[in-house]
Amino acid sequence: MKIAIGNDRNGIDYKNKLIKHLESLGHIVVNCGTDENFPADYPIHGELVGRLVESGECDRGIVICATGIGICLSAGKVKGVRAGIGYADDVARLMRAHNNANVIGFGQDFMSYEDAEKRVDIFLMTEYDGGYHDTRIQQIHDIEEGKPITQTPIMGSNNKHVKGQ
Repeated sequence: MKIAIGNDRNGIDYKNKLIKHLESLGHIVVNCGTDENFPADYPIHGELVGRLVESGECDRGIVICATGIGICLSAGKVKGVRAGIGYADDVARLMRAHNNANVIGFGQDFMSYEDAEKRVDIFLMTEYDGGYHDTRIQQIHDIEEGKPITQTPIMGSNNKHVKGQ
């Protein structure tokens, strides 16, 4: 798999460790982040990851900043990119299985490297479930296109959410 990874100065350490980890697993990694320990505009690095994923040049993306929020928001502004913060193991799995997310974000200041690495592995190994989730992915696409969306019949008042599913 070819993976784009981007960061600002607050994500340098995790990015470098993740690159080594991913390459040891046989992945090709494109470094879209800074390696300079001075202020860098995270939107530049998040957008670059998003553009590589959106174009198909990279299969997935990883973004890292202090909280994970700013750089994840930046990547997610690229049309066709579905980015989320991998703040828990089940979230890393479900963002792929249910949301077909193609970029995962992390906050280096708020999670251990070991958790980030484990969640990257979960994210990369999880397949999209498809099925009724396709409707939601289409709604997200419609939002990007400026089209109106409406509630679908599959989410009536008797549908119950089960944690982790």
